[in-house]
Amino acid sequence: MLITFVDRPSDSPFVERVWRSHSDRAGVFHSIAACSWDIVVMRLEGRTTLIVRGPETKATMADCPPQGEWFGVRFKPGTFMPLMRTSDLRDRNNVTLLNATRRSFWLNGSAWDFPDFENAEAFVNRLARAGLIMADRTVEDAIFGKPQGVSTRTEQRRVLQITGLTRGAIYQIERARRATLLLRRGPPILDVVHEAGYYDQAHLTRSLQRFIGLSPARIAGGKEQLSLLYNK
Repeated sequence: MLITFVDRPSDSPFVERVWRSHSDRAGVFHSIAACSWDIVVMRLEGRTTLIVRGPETKATMADCPPQGEWFGVRFKPGTFMPLMRTSDLRDRNNVTLLNATRRSFWLNGSAWDFPDFENAEAFVNRLARAGLIMADRTVEDAIFGKPQGVSTRTEQRRVLQITGLTRGAIYQIERARRATLLLRRGPPILDVVHEAGYYDQAHLTRSLQRFIGLSPARIAGGKEQLSLLYNK
């Protein structure tokens, strides 16, 4: 395995998942499409940096350095940073924040200690109190199909503004990720077509090639290294 992932759920109203990973060797992996954005702390060659990483609308191949360590906070739909437009971060247009010291980084004119896997929620709460992250629950409800008291056009505009993605793109990406999880469990491909809501096997194949970068058969084989994938 090129990269080993560990992740856990979070009780934070802002956080979807907290994860960490490490690499034993250099290589290339499939960075799969994702609707959420992350704050990632990377430790590599004795240096620690903090990266703000946006959603990914398609699968790409990514280089993995050897002996690297990463810790990440994946935020819930509707959570955003007022200082940065999520759409500007999309598709690996990441922002690396400047270090203040070996143990801290600059954000909004102040030095912040690097968070870790154990204190992620406390770090996020501090960001929220400082107004550096916020949550638009109307957007979160819209993504999950809950009735809204605004027009469809207003709802679509807010979802795009906050997430950097349209509702249609979010649905397609999440469906492809769900199909990938199902395939990794071993059911027949045609069963996955039905359960994930695709028209037919060709439709599933096109979707997975675009968002995961692999055919259904290769995903089911389980030999390809993928970026973070987990059950919600």
